[in-house]
Formats: sequence, structure tokens, C-alpha cells
Amino acid sequence: MKVTTQRLPESQVLLEIEVDPDQMQRSLDKAYKRLVQRIEVPGFRKGKTPRDMLERHVGRDRLVREANEILIPEVYDQAIEEQDVHAIDQPSIELVAIEPLSFKATVAVRPTVALGDYKKVRAERKDVEAPEEEVTAAIDDLRRRYAVHEPVERAVQTGDIVRADVRMEIGGREVFKEDDAEFRLRADTTILLPGFAEGIVGAEKGVTKEVPITVPEGQNELAGKTGTATITVNEVKAKVLPELNDDFAREVGEGFADLPALRERVTSDICERLQAQAEHDFQEAAVGALVENAEAIEFPHVLVHREIERLIEDQARSTGRDISGYMELIKRTPEQLHEDLLPSATERVKRSLALSQLAEDENLDVTPEEIDEEIEKIAGGSGEQGEQMRQIFSSENGRTVVERNLRTRKTIDKLTEIASQDGAAATRKPKKKLEAAANTAETKEEA
Repeated sequence: MKVTTQRLPESQVLLEIEVDPDQMQRSLDKAYKRLVQRIEVPGFRKGKTPRDMLERHVGRDRLVREANEILIPEVYDQAIEEQDVHAIDQPSIELVAIEPLSFKATVAVRPTVALGDYKKVRAERKDVEAPEEEVTAAIDDLRRRYAVHEPVERAVQTGDIVRADVRMEIGGREVFKEDDAEFRLRADTTILLPGFAEGIVGAEKGVTKEVPITVPEGQNELAGKTGTATITVNEVKAKVLPELNDDFAREVGEGFADLPALRERVTSDICERLQAQAEHDFQEAAVGALVENAEAIEFPHVLVHREIERLIEDQARSTGRDISGYMELIKRTPEQLHEDLLPSATERVKRSLALSQLAEDENLDVTPEEIDEEIEKIAGGSGEQGEQMRQIFSSENGRTVVERNLRTRKTIDKLTEIASQDGAAATRKPKKKLEAAANTAETKEEA
């Protein structure tokens, strides 16, 4: 067998393979033994037809075609092993001659990544501070969460809680009747039937008001018909925000000594969020700089196609649909979606390859002990599902996932250290947020 190789762009290799006559003959023998068991020739028992008679019956081309189907994968595997070609996908085959066999095989191989002097990679980490207007908006949001509804003597407005006697008639037929029914009028929210909530707005306490209503299409036999809702308001309650003072601060969450203490916590929470976003942006910029400054990142297009498929699967899964259902939902064809995702998928592949090479260059390994420790952290933070999570991640596949995540984390940390202007990675100490306050406030509002 004669083999020549040629390196092609985009991490591909072209192998030109010529099979010698002896190999061809052995493959023809195998082809005969395979065909003689499948094909019946008149005058001979199945499996007993002499080769010349079988060849005369099926034709020489059929025998050669069968032989080549056997021979191509055999000699291709032999060729890539002899030539030390690290294929990562199935080859594209082009026949040159069928007897003796000669063909070309184009195959994608491992990417080539050379980072160059990555120690010089730098990125800018922005300083952050909480904007005053954002702090004020957050405190105002807390006040709205802790608001109470109190009776007022005015016409109904959006946001009020209303108690009213209600009658609804559609086509001369009473379809709803309730005395002292209670409604919370939220913006852009339908109550009972379209037009009803909007009609209550402006109603005066004790004054009967008629509101036109419409039954939506497709609901029941009254669909599309119009009618009238008669409303007599008994009570109007308006949302009243708590005064912005120390008493309010002491009510929020676990309680704060005074308003300045609450304001300090809100400011700290906003700063922490902004710092986390700034650190994420810094890491993204550092990875981008690593890619930009690399001497070479060459990879086969099949990696991009695989990344596109993963992105589509992830997007479909996030909607609770399979891929065909997702395509129907977004009104895109597979070809259109592939085109849409091509730029982002290509960039993701570049970044992944650059980070993998950095991990290799920096000898960033993950020890079994580190994997065990990470599994225990996962299990310890999973509450009642802790033992189940421990079993899942202790499997071979689970440990592989944990190892990959740890290596990625180590690589990002190392790149962060390199890309920092002062040569040291920043550390952020998490602070307790006002989640409890928000939860308590929501409970109060719904009460």
C-alpha cells in the first residue's frame, strides 16, 4: 500500500492511498465469501457456487464493489495509524480507481493552537460604585414591598384593592353575581372578562356604574358576545408606602438599627452585584485577549458544527421542547439557525481551544482529592438531595464532569492572575443580601 499525506487548511489532512494488487486480491476473496452466502445461483446450492460462476452471475463490478466496501475502511485505518494522523471525524472519500483500489480521504484532525507569549495578555478591570439613583430605586422598591392597603375616600385607581357588588349580564342572561367581591386592580391584568377591570377605574364608592364587557372568542357558547357589568363599590383601599425613617429600617428583613444602616446594606448589595458583573466582564475580556494574541488557532469546521448543535439543543431544552418543536416555535429553519449561530459558535470554539491550551501549557491538573472535595461541596449544598447528588457525581461520568469544571475554573483563575494589571487576581468576599427582607415583604403584601 502506498500512502501520501498533505496538510490542508482548517486542520484537515488529505491522504492519497493506493492499494497494492495483493491486498486487492485478498479483499476480492473476502467479497466472494460474503456474496456466495447471500446470492443464489441457479444450479448451485446457496454457499456452494464456484467463484467464476458467481462472478459471471453478478458481474465483475459487483464483486469489486463489495471488495472495496471491505477494503476502504481497512486500509484507511491502517494509513492513519502508519502516518500518525489523529482524526477527530469520519473522512470524506473520493474514489480515484476501483481496481486496483485508489482513493483520496480528507479528514479533520486535532486543532493546532499556539498561544505565543500569553504571559503578556492584559485586560482592564473596571472599578465600580453604586449609583445613588440605583440605591434610591432599590429602597423605594423595598417600600413598595412593605406597603399596606388602607381605606380611602376617592374614586378607584389602578393598584387599589376594591370590594364591590357585581352583576354581569350577557345577551340578557346573568352570568355572574357576587356581593362584596374583592379585586386587586393590577395594570394590564384581566379580571373576570376583558373590559371589566378597566371599567372599575374611576368608579365612586356607593355609586352604581355600568361597564361594557366582552366574552373572548373560543371560550364558550357566549364567545364574542358583549354585555354589561353592573358595579357598586363598597370600599376602596389604596397602597400606602411606609415612611422612609428608622422605624421602616427596623421592619425590613432581619431588621436594621436605623435608616443609614439599611442604606449601607443596600449600597453594599448593589456594589457586590456590580463587582461580580465587572469581574465577569474582565474575565471575558481576558479570554478575548488570549484568543486575539494567539499566534495560531486552527481547527476543523466540524467543531463549529458540533458547537452549533449543542447550542440548539440547549436552547430547545430551555423551552421544554425537542429540536423540531423549538424550530417551529422560533419560526426558523435549521439552515437559518445554523447561519445565525455560526459567529457565536466559532468564537466559543476559539475560546475553548485557547483555554485548553493554556491549561496544558501551565500544567493545570486536577487531583482525585480535589474532585472528592468538590463532590462533597456539591452534596453538602444540596440539602435532602445531598446523598443522591453524591452518588451521581461519584460515577465515572460524574467525576469527569467535576474534573472538567475544576480544570476550567483553575484555568480562568490563572488567566485572571496573568491578565490583571498588577499581576494578581482580585478576590471578592460575598456579602449577605436582602433576600430575607424581600421574602418577608412579599408575604406582608399578599396578606
